[in-house]
Amino acid sequence: MACSCSAPEPTSPAPGFRKALWIALWVNLAMFLVEGIASIQSGSVSLMADAIDFFGDSANYILSLSVLSMGMLWRGRAAMVKGLTMATFGLVVWARAIWVAQSGITPEPLTMGAVGLLALAANVSVAVMLFRFREGDSDMRSVWLCSRNDAISNIAVMGAALGVFGTGTAWPDLVVAAIMGSLAVTAGISVVRHARKDIAEARTCAVEPATNSSSRTPGKSSPG
Repeated sequence: MACSCSAPEPTSPAPGFRKALWIALWVNLAMFLVEGIASIQSGSVSLMADAIDFFGDSANYILSLSVLSMGMLWRGRAAMVKGLTMATFGLVVWARAIWVAQSGITPEPLTMGAVGLLALAANVSVAVMLFRFREGDSDMRSVWLCSRNDAISNIAVMGAALGVFGTGTAWPDLVVAAIMGSLAVTAGISVVRHARKDIAEARTCAVEPATNSSSRTPGKSSPG
């Protein structure tokens, strides 16, 4: 049966995808610095989680750019790394939320809300820009999922800010942080599954041509 992919061969990225990645990279690096500083000032776990997520996304975009013109096997491997990173990030956020819950720190809601709104504007812009690439290979899908999750997280951070302001406790912030962690874990698992499929398909495509080539090795000519 013929293989349906061209995994062993380097392929050209979708038109505009490289430019979109560069824009997303710089937006995420800028927001990582802004939210990182704001999270320290406000004491918000959800804001810190979002800042770490911005940093993780920046690293993922660099990884995507480095394998963009490679075959499906390498793009699948890159997506695998990103999926595992997303899942690990979610577990770290859970651990941080548990620690803060035990320490009794209450965050400052006004900083949370203002920075969350700024981050939402940045992430919605990136998500809209990457929307048309969401049905691509596992690497493109992981990039889209990162942006989608970020936009959802920003809305949740602003909701947490309102909750902290209204209740005067850290629990809304901790609940949102836990949700963000869970979202990262489930998205990471989804990317890993897609990446495994791409890697398996790429390896199958790499083996088939070699098998077909060996079966066509010329032998002695039979007498006519």
